[in-house]
Amino acid sequence: MFPNATPTARVGVDVGGTFTDLVLHDPARNLVRTGKLLTTPEDPSEAILAGIARILREAGLRPEDVHSVIHGTTLVTNTIIERTGARVGLLTTDGFRDTIEIGRETRYDLYDLFLETPALLVPRALRLEIPERIAADGRVLKPLDEAAVAAAARQLVEAEGAEAIAVGFLHSYHAPLHEVRAGEIIRGLYPGLPISLSAEVAPEIREFERISTACANAYVQPLMARYLDRVRSSLAATGFRGQLYIMLSGGGITTLREAKDFPIRLIESGPAAGAMAAAFIARLAGLDHVVSFDMGGTTAKMCLVDHQEPNHKFEFEAGRVRRFQRGSGLPLKVSVVDMIEIGAGGGSLARIDPGSGLMKVGPRSAGARPGPVCYGRGGTEPAVTDADLLLGRLDPAYFLGGEMALDLAPVREAFATRITAETGIGVEGAALGVQRIVDETMASATRMHLAEKGKDPRRYTMVAFGGAGPVHAWNLARLLKIGRVVVPLGAGVASALGFLVAPPATDMVRSYVARLEALDWARVNALLAGMRAEGEALLTEAGAAPDRITYRPVAEMRHVGQGFEIPVPLPGLTLSAADLPAIRSAFFAAYRARFERVVEESPIEALSWRLACAAPGGSIDLAGAVPAEAGAAPPGPRAHRRVLFEGAGWLDCPVHDRYALPVGARLTGPALVEERESTCVIGPGATAEVDAWRNLVITLA
Repeated sequence: MFPNATPTARVGVDVGGTFTDLVLHDPARNLVRTGKLLTTPEDPSEAILAGIARILREAGLRPEDVHSVIHGTTLVTNTIIERTGARVGLLTTDGFRDTIEIGRETRYDLYDLFLETPALLVPRALRLEIPERIAADGRVLKPLDEAAVAAAARQLVEAEGAEAIAVGFLHSYHAPLHEVRAGEIIRGLYPGLPISLSAEVAPEIREFERISTACANAYVQPLMARYLDRVRSSLAATGFRGQLYIMLSGGGITTLREAKDFPIRLIESGPAAGAMAAAFIARLAGLDHVVSFDMGGTTAKMCLVDHQEPNHKFEFEAGRVRRFQRGSGLPLKVSVVDMIEIGAGGGSLARIDPGSGLMKVGPRSAGARPGPVCYGRGGTEPAVTDADLLLGRLDPAYFLGGEMALDLAPVREAFATRITAETGIGVEGAALGVQRIVDETMASATRMHLAEKGKDPRRYTMVAFGGAGPVHAWNLARLLKIGRVVVPLGAGVASALGFLVAPPATDMVRSYVARLEALDWARVNALLAGMRAEGEALLTEAGAAPDRITYRPVAEMRHVGQGFEIPVPLPGLTLSAADLPAIRSAFFAAYRARFERVVEESPIEALSWRLACAAPGGSIDLAGAVPAEAGAAPPGPRAHRRVLFEGAGWLDCPVHDRYALPVGARLTGPALVEERESTCVIGPGATAEVDAWRNLVITLA
């Protein structure tokens, strides 16, 4: 054991649909340890505690030596998808009870006569109207009926059994006084009741999206509060005395308080960490244009990282009826890392479609239980991991570093009975078909994502990670015509690494609609100053030094009459009419980048004002992840294995120990590189080199 001292170790924990990943970093001891174990779906905190206990034991540390734990979770997403959240009541302006049901009045599929819409989080019986009205300019047209608020709250809680209440009044983004007073009345009646005010959750124009976000926040708030309290108390029971921080969907680290007050901001908590890890790798390697490719057990995530920063967006759809169909979910106004998710992971199941007779892969997944057939936990349908094992890409005796043995015999039987019997394709051909389908699915989605942004994949480098990412990265890059793939050390748990390198950060937003020439600059500056003060207080609570916090102001602007706006960087935190030429120029530059043309004579208006607040993130020397005994391993391959490649047949591949490869080591494909949590496939004709940061850099022919 290390001697007791000031706690310096930090642990990142990513709870995924199949595996829970962990990374421990102790800069004082130049120590990095990684871990991966199956997620416990019934109670994710069980895998968290078991994983932390094991990784501390392997590092020779105690819970008292841990400075902080940074956690990301898919619990918010799962709660909305599965509709297992709280019973929520909604108080809204008289006459606007059905706003969240009417929505945008658009159809995500024009020709589907039996179109299914997402189930509402708040049924009509739990939506009550309150006499009050504020105009778009902030004037009070009808005072708040406080007695009606109290009566409605009693009806929702005592008669309807509401466990949380959302309040969404018209134009509260501009003048929140009625919402604030309603919240005070409800808290006076029910002090412990979770309350979500739309003016606090999403203070932005457009009442449908704002109220939808407030309802979603209320829907998950009780469950997330209980979960986070349970994780915190369970960690404390082990002797942990440090801080528990949470990853936001936008890629920043925040406090437990913000996570409990605004859990909807955690909707993409886990996936965001992978993008932050890719940005960190890009900074280390000096890469300006990167495609982040994170393939885990349930899904694959793609994100563009330009100039070493992941792209962001400020809206998200949750709980889609058709998982990858835009417009089929609940709209949320939250800051998220801009990425696509594809139902293509190691656990994605292969089947024969009864209508067409064609083989389909995903989006249905085997998850952690029962998992793929090869796990031996009761799975009967072949999954992508089963195909990878059958094709020779995985070593059945070295999965998770040998902790979990994979069984090949039932995999052959599953392919024979469920695929070969239906199609007549041989078992090995069927496994190759699974790989082809899943890789083409990911390639097609990535091409579309890049095309929508006007990007050429040939100009990008792929950073591949996740348990299944390095297995499929070479072939996916080949399909996309990407010439270089970077696989970091510890790729199988890189999302957890993202928690440790992500900065304390948050995004603030306020709406104020006006034409540029008519802006009230005092009001704009007051909005920016208020957001700066709020952001500084929050990040200071999260452990950031106030003098190291940076602020990036942005305005969402459009031509008058347009339906949607674009983000435009602002020249400073204090603005005046003298800044108008610079703001107009920035708008035209952003507009041209997106639409390839500008209309300079058309008037411009601003709608919302944003402030991104961030402190510097952490840095990790991944050389500390190499086991001390690795230097004793021979530099050559430790084994050989036959692998089936499409178009090349079965090829003999040297199998290299990832930890034994020194900086500067060069490999020629076909070859396999194995580490504890993942295997990297280097295909025929490709070459690979270990760079100065221990990344495995693969160059395609």
